Amino acid sequence: MGNGRRARPGSVSYRFAVRLSRSTTALLAAALAVLLGLPFVLLAAAPAGAATTAGWAAWDPLTGSGGSFATTMRLPAGGFPAAAVSSDSRAGQVGIQSGVSSWLSATTPVGAKYGSSQGQPYLNLRPRADSPTAPSTTTYTFERPTPASGWTFVLGDIDADQVTITARGSGGRLLTGSELGYRSSFNYCAVTPSPSCTGTDVPTWDPATGVLVGNATATDTSGASAWFEPTVPVTSLTFVFQQRSGFPVYQTWFASLARDVSGTVTLEGIGPLAGATLTLLSPDGARLATTTSGVDGTYSFLGFTAADGYTVEVAPPPDPDGPGLVVEGPFRLPADLADADATDVDFLVREIVPVPVSGTVRTDTGEPVPGATVTIDVPGGPPLTTTTDSQGAYLIDRVPAGPHTITLTPPPGFPETPPPLTIDVPTGSEVPITDQDFVVPTFPSLTGTVTAGGTGVPGTVVTFTGPGGATGSAVTGTDGTYRFEQLPAGPYTVTVAPPAGFTVDGTGSRAVTVGSDDVTGVDFALARPGAIGGTVTDDQGAPVPGAEVLVSGPDGDVPLTTDDAGTYFVDGLPPGDYTIALTVPEGYTAGGPVESAVTLTSAGESRLDQDFAVTPVDEPVDPPVTPPVEPGGTPGGGTVPDDGPSTPRPAPRHLAATGLDAGALLAVGLALTATGVLVAAGGRKLRRRA
Repeated sequence: MGNGRRARPGSVSYRFAVRLSRSTTALLAAALAVLLGLPFVLLAAAPAGAATTAGWAAWDPLTGSGGSFATTMRLPAGGFPAAAVSSDSRAGQVGIQSGVSSWLSATTPVGAKYGSSQGQPYLNLRPRADSPTAPSTTTYTFERPTPASGWTFVLGDIDADQVTITARGSGGRLLTGSELGYRSSFNYCAVTPSPSCTGTDVPTWDPATGVLVGNATATDTSGASAWFEPTVPVTSLTFVFQQRSGFPVYQTWFASLARDVSGTVTLEGIGPLAGATLTLLSPDGARLATTTSGVDGTYSFLGFTAADGYTVEVAPPPDPDGPGLVVEGPFRLPADLADADATDVDFLVREIVPVPVSGTVRTDTGEPVPGATVTIDVPGGPPLTTTTDSQGAYLIDRVPAGPHTITLTPPPGFPETPPPLTIDVPTGSEVPITDQDFVVPTFPSLTGTVTAGGTGVPGTVVTFTGPGGATGSAVTGTDGTYRFEQLPAGPYTVTVAPPAGFTVDGTGSRAVTVGSDDVTGVDFALARPGAIGGTVTDDQGAPVPGAEVLVSGPDGDVPLTTDDAGTYFVDGLPPGDYTIALTVPEGYTAGGPVESAVTLTSAGESRLDQDFAVTPVDEPVDPPVTPPVEPGGTPGGGTVPDDGPSTPRPAPRHLAATGLDAGALLAVGLALTATGVLVAAGGRKLRRRA
């Protein structure tokens, strides 16, 4: 090896060099993963074959207040995107529940596939107000499209209520009812084991309208549920929950299935190859994870969402003593997890045969271009060709001596093909030819933000029409932003489609011209009516029905009366400043402030926390009236009342002259008694008033 030439496969020096470099290549792969921001698994995994794993979602703490709640839902399967959750549900018995008192047992249809949810969290929500005309809207916006299978959502306690379900797919397409993947309805109280509840009714699903409705009589029962498994990627999911009767509250569970990818990397003519870098790509091309092959050549990716469309990409370890290694055959292979683990995703690596030619393909903004086709002509023979990997890199070996032209064919959507490159391979040379790089021109992009009240509105569909009738659409992300890539020059019309409950604040379409530079700031403002509500209770927390509340704002006064639950509610309110005033009902005194002020913006806040407290006033108790006492006689004169009808009695005789006579003593005693009665009654009255 001292002559500068590489060791040949099978030689002792070659095997020693490969083994010596294993730890170094593993560290290099780990460093590469860190630079790329990818999870790195420094494991040599055993061959797959583990059982499918199921898991229920975790939730971040619910933040906000009535009319404006938020959280994040995360499924345990690898590669599943997190979802930002926003809801205008009213407060009271809402939040992340523990799953201790209500759950889906393994004998429910969904539990038979995903396992029991006992002890696993779920989300409780309610309408905006307990009225059929005040539904709540809850939207899940995924950080990227979900896998097309391997997960479920479950809606529970849909008995005297109904839920309208809508979803958007890639590019903002509205999904059909059948694509939502309704599986069945069931009642989790009617199975064994079950929570301590009773119920047998089940909700009904209408795929044409997307409505899940409870029992026909709108009877407030327990446990009525339905489960869904979407069959296409989902970018946003919305539930509009509406009371029909009774006390409205509904439950939402999410669960996922996970399976494993595994395989072996083999060095041709030698055996297992350690230190190769493997990358798992999602169905939409996102880089999910990376690992290295172990000493036995095996690798694995454990616990990724049970769906089709994954690919595994391999990069051989570096070989500092020679031209290196190259993949024999495809360097990227499919991995299907829809029905079982993806095993035997194997790669064959061989020694590079001189002369290798390598380079990268990037855009004029520096982004890698995967999937570009690179071709080297061979005079008198078939051309040599390959495609770029996820980092835009390529390598072609066995390039014979002589002059050659390297051409690039970009993936669809790029405006131009860069000019070809030329190389000359000297006769007898084994020196690699590197840095044969291409820069691909790009069309400009168009970006903007959709807001309401200054806050981004996720899940909003934005579309464009452009030159030649070209069209496209996108869904805003969790921050309300959207982006269109690769737009040829020309005039465009960009249009926003407001989500349910929103209207456009201004114009819903904008005409823009795309030239050679990116177009930014194509923003839209939305608005939706706000709502104000609250509850009036007494000092024991009991509702006070019939209390009068006046809501005053930009459009004037709105008089309201609390219902049997002590609540009041008004929606459809425009932005502005509002005053809410309680008229203290008769028989009560104010238990705190009787007036509050709130501001509604075009975001359409639901300020449902405007509560008031009052204190009952006891009826005054009049003290007993005592007749005057005449000296030497009885009150009123001559008779002493008893428990029965009054009967005349003779006046008492006088005692011997030993001081006061008996009449005087009796008068003093009665006077003292009357004074005690008056003092006691006055004390009671003072205590009641206090």
